[in-house]
Amino acid sequence: MPYVPLRWLAEHVAVPEGATADRVAADLVRVGLEEEAVHGPAVTGPLVVGRVLSVQAEKQKNGKTINWCQVDVGEPAGPRGIVCGAHNFGVGDHVVVALPGAVLPGPFPITARKTYGHLSDGMIASARELGIGEDHTGILVLAPEQVAGTGPGDDAVALLGLDESVVEINVTPDRGYCFSMRGVAREYAHATGALFTDPGLRRPGEVLPVPDSSGFGVELDDDAPIHGRPGCDRFVARIVRGVDAAAPSPAWLQRRLAQAGMRPISLAVDVTNYVMLDLGQPLHAYDLATLVAPIVVRRARAGERLRTLDDADRALDAEDLLITDSAGGHAARALGLAGVMGGADTEVAQDTSDLLIEAAHFDPISVARTARRHKLPSEAAKRFERGVDPRLPDLAAQRVVDLLVEYGGGIADPHVTDVDETVAPAVVVMPESLPAALIGVDYSSTEVRGALTEIGCTVVVPDEDASAGAGALLHVTPPSWRPDLEEPADLVEEVARLYGYDRIGQVLPPTPAGRGLTPRQRRRRAVARALAAAGYVEVLSYPFIGSVHDTFALPADDPRRAVVTLANPLSAEEPALRTSVLDTLVEVARRNVGRGLGDLAIFELGLVPVPRTASAVVAVPELPAVGVRPSGDVLAAIHGSVPDQRWHAAGVLTGKRELPGVWGPGRPATWADAVDAVLRLGQAVQVQVAAVPTARAPWHPGRCAELRAGSAAGPVIGHAGELHPAVASALELPARSVAFEVDLDALIAAGPNAVIAAEPVSAYPAAKEDVALVVDAAVPAAEVLAAVREGAGDLAEDVRLFDVYTGDQVGRGRKSLAFALRLRASDRTLTAQETAAVREAIVAAAARRVGGELRA
Repeated sequence: MPYVPLRWLAEHVAVPEGATADRVAADLVRVGLEEEAVHGPAVTGPLVVGRVLSVQAEKQKNGKTINWCQVDVGEPAGPRGIVCGAHNFGVGDHVVVALPGAVLPGPFPITARKTYGHLSDGMIASARELGIGEDHTGILVLAPEQVAGTGPGDDAVALLGLDESVVEINVTPDRGYCFSMRGVAREYAHATGALFTDPGLRRPGEVLPVPDSSGFGVELDDDAPIHGRPGCDRFVARIVRGVDAAAPSPAWLQRRLAQAGMRPISLAVDVTNYVMLDLGQPLHAYDLATLVAPIVVRRARAGERLRTLDDADRALDAEDLLITDSAGGHAARALGLAGVMGGADTEVAQDTSDLLIEAAHFDPISVARTARRHKLPSEAAKRFERGVDPRLPDLAAQRVVDLLVEYGGGIADPHVTDVDETVAPAVVVMPESLPAALIGVDYSSTEVRGALTEIGCTVVVPDEDASAGAGALLHVTPPSWRPDLEEPADLVEEVARLYGYDRIGQVLPPTPAGRGLTPRQRRRRAVARALAAAGYVEVLSYPFIGSVHDTFALPADDPRRAVVTLANPLSAEEPALRTSVLDTLVEVARRNVGRGLGDLAIFELGLVPVPRTASAVVAVPELPAVGVRPSGDVLAAIHGSVPDQRWHAAGVLTGKRELPGVWGPGRPATWADAVDAVLRLGQAVQVQVAAVPTARAPWHPGRCAELRAGSAAGPVIGHAGELHPAVASALELPARSVAFEVDLDALIAAGPNAVIAAEPVSAYPAAKEDVALVVDAAVPAAEVLAAVREGAGDLAEDVRLFDVYTGDQVGRGRKSLAFALRLRASDRTLTAQETAAVREAIVAAAARRVGGELRA
């Protein structure tokens, strides 16, 4: 976010004396620059100028030498004794003294304290301790010109600008010019009517050198422009010789960089950063001795690599725009990623004396793609990708040259290179009545033309339209710093912005009757409510995956391995879209378990892409530029490339399903809980669900159920069971963790399509019966449950399996399944004879279907 120091802002626009940071922030909000924060003074309390009267070096037992100093701080009581560990000052120097009660950035409160055998009555501060630079090798010694007219005891806070407030603002992507003091000052002038002095114009009497052919050679050679726009259409190169590039920057410049959130580094780097912050034009300094003419701006070639200033070795893409020189051959060596970051080979070093200053104009799309491809959101890239004024490079380069000459002792080379292939902004034709028609505010002709002129546009009305009044066609040429003004609607927005959004009336649109959730939406919500009521917690995971299918041990021919791969993934480790919700839900479970939540019950409802082609790769034609509607064929190809997506529900349970307490010892989650969750989903959408034993990764082959809609012969809707031990271990989940996944679209499709009618509630009491059936151990519990439901008939309101027993009492190879039944009739109270008849019918159905018998 851009930082706006108030004194810096006041250099370009007439900020009223005494204006507070809050007032300035409020004024900027009126023109769309939202306040992010207001930062007050970094130093509070007594901070004064001191003059060193004496310095006594004292050797300590730990080998360190400290200085016991007497410092005049303008007090009648005399000088103060202060212990200082720095050695870069002497008697007579003026220094900055923080007296007891001062608070330095950190916060770091200053008190009088005994140290090294003395009572140190304050602190002599360094630049870093004051928050105005990074130098901590010694204390800050004030230059004679800084203390001219001041004396010991005078306020150092105002002297160093430490009392200044800074406004932090949020800039929208279409307002890139506001990433500079020049742009913010212009907007402040729009908001308040204050006088604006454009620093992007030549100063009175300033004459820029005329470009000639004797300057450093530069060629623009973009043979693969993006959307027909050259990657670079202007390149200015200036040379300054004999510069002490490693010298520290002046204190005022370091302070401004620190206020703007940037770290002072060296004179050469700081000067380019300062001009960028002031004007909005990114610049770059090269060590001239490392360059071989000519510089060539071109696209990267196959196999090229570049080590950038952050010491990263980067593989370059054919779309990357490069700055190259001719070391090793014409345009052979890559020097940097154009508009993003320079290279290490030509970095300004401690011994650099001759500099080449680059000020160029690069295509926003090219810079944005390169910055994202290499994950380099540099300060330069932030500005270029939003649009930089193409008229600035020569002026910005001159500002850098002037500062290097003034503070670095350099000599400006008289020869200037300026390769300029820029084109004038396109004229936008807008009916003068359009703002009123689109905004609903009756803007006058004077207001419309005045607003456009105020933001820097040139407004021309052809002779034939001059008398047409509000129906005239305005021919508007946007200013060079506003590349976002491309169509009439953009100009309408500027009119509305400058005259205030508060003039736009508020009209509440009528809500059409008869609309609401679709039947599918209602059923999906019913599913979520059913799981939440069962104690599950809903989560949301990112749908991106990496090697999870290998972790699941999916077979090579498993359809779930056919993934949709992203062209620009957020992470190279997760380049594909999931093919089941469980793919990403297990990572949420792993993260929670890793943070100590061992007893877990989570679920997610989400979309799962299904590739439309076997290879999951669909060719999409190149898209037109932003603001140009794609053709019908292109839209059809785009829609055809989007995979089908189905709604799935998945859940994971780990640890205990029932926690211990006064009600009992609790119990662990088992595969039966996962199956029960799916049965609850079926009940929520009125679909009978049957469970059939199966084997499917990532579940345990002997504890996995295939879930079918309607009956055991119905369509498959999902799977549930215990995760395979190897999978649970690889995912760092507890042993015996269980999971389920259901195709919600298939489950809902199996349910009733008509509106579900409410069933009457019986006023008669329920009768409860327990039935224990003995069957072969190989018979699935689901088949026995189906037999029980068949025998109970319409009187069965609820049937639930509550116990499974194997042991000597039922015989070898046998098991006992106990079911709890709730029976109820709608028109009468059931008699003992009726409930007994139901019990007999259940036993008969079990004997016929699964060979079961009543347990004695």
